[in-house]
Amino acid sequence: MSKYKKIDISRVKTTKAAARKTKVEISKMGRPTKPSAPISQFFESLPDYLKAADLRSVAASIAEARLKGGTIIWMMGAHPIKVGLSSILVDLIEGGFISHLALNGAGAIHDLEMAFFGRTSEEVSEGLADGTFGMVEETPGLIFEAARLASSQRLGLGEGIGKFIVEKAPEYAAYSILGSCYTLGVPATIHVAIGTDTICQHPGFDGAVFGKLSHDDFLIFSESISRLTGGVILNIGSAVILPEVFLKGLSVARNIVESVGNFTAVNFDMIQHYRPNTNVVSRPVANSGKGYSFTGHHELMIPLLAAAIKEKYMEIAANSDSGSSGKE
Repeated sequence: MSKYKKIDISRVKTTKAAARKTKVEISKMGRPTKPSAPISQFFESLPDYLKAADLRSVAASIAEARLKGGTIIWMMGAHPIKVGLSSILVDLIEGGFISHLALNGAGAIHDLEMAFFGRTSEEVSEGLADGTFGMVEETPGLIFEAARLASSQRLGLGEGIGKFIVEKAPEYAAYSILGSCYTLGVPATIHVAIGTDTICQHPGFDGAVFGKLSHDDFLIFSESISRLTGGVILNIGSAVILPEVFLKGLSVARNIVESVGNFTAVNFDMIQHYRPNTNVVSRPVANSGKGYSFTGHHELMIPLLAAAIKEKYMEIAANSDSGSSGKE
């Protein structure tokens, strides 16, 4: 027999199941849907837990901001364009669900290539082996021409590239998110890091020109951030550059406007990184607002988000109209 004393569990006090607080219940379970079910039924069928509930909440925040004329900023790396999301993004721009688009330099390059060539993104490993990676001649030529237009007309880089695409009207211009932004008057800004993009490899690259244009875009971006209260900011796949640019832009905005808060901050990426979660989802909403992080492939998550946004927008707008009718 052991020399150590054992606790007497016959003295355990129990509670009734009805009085116990629980986190899972049948009313919030997911439900199967029929193949012919509309997207509204699909979203209703999702479990009301964790990321499914968060997705509904984010979609509702974007829909409400759209209805109230609030600021909805989308920051993106190049990957959403490279996985075939341009048409979905253009549709969101046209629907008023993006009121400011911020891209890194690679995002601008891939968007321009889609507009002019209808294809983009090379196999890096193959080109790197023989020094041909990023050495196609047409792309930098077009980008440099767009930059000269922007510089001569005192535009930001994003606005300049968008205008260049619209005026040149290449075969696939309808797929350009920068072109769509320019056409609809939506601010689009490009935040360049010198040396990170393939155009920096070419002799025609002028760091002074791109630096000035990108800084102008930072000022335009900061102005949009100054109106972010009650709105939404999303970071889609930028691990470092755009979260850092946003943090500095937010500091500038709060220094001048002071009351920039109570907004929704969201990060979508295939893996979670330090800067997006710290500089977008956590620090900016520490005193007011709410942050969300989603992990998943952009080619799945962003179409799902886009569908959820439009579904929530229709739902909230319909309820708003019903409420107004009832009061009258």
